[in-house]
Amino acid sequence: MSSRCAACKNQTRKCSSDCIFFPYFPANDPQRFACVHRIYGGSNVGKMLQQIPPYLREQAANTLYFEAQRRIQDPVYGCTGIISKLYEQINNTEIALAHIQTQIACLKLQVPQEKAESNFNVLRAQSSGTTEFQWQSQVCWFN
Repeated sequence: MSSRCAACKNQTRKCSSDCIFFPYFPANDPQRFACVHRIYGGSNVGKMLQQIPPYLREQAANTLYFEAQRRIQDPVYGCTGIISKLYEQINNTEIALAHIQTQIACLKLQVPQEKAESNFNVLRAQSSGTTEFQWQSQVCWFN
């Protein structure tokens, strides 16, 4: 290896060829390991990475970095603060969607009523020449 990874530089040690940190904490981004080290500790991060399958290590290193950044920015809530804000946004969006769906349903109900009222007005206008309606009354008896 030509250079040490950020973890080995931070801990002032020689970076071996099988260094668990080398693929995930490059030397050109020392802040990445510094964040993770500050929250979790270097040896704990190394142990976590060794305990998971190699194909998941990059995702785990990215997750540890993201969570460490959030914990540094918001020591009280960390990632939970972001999750809470997202749940709040989802809830507000669902409420807005329900409101809009209700408005659409009300408008759909009003359109047929308006059509019926306009048809009634047309019939009334057509019959306005007649002053009185006369209905034939028939009584039907059923056995």
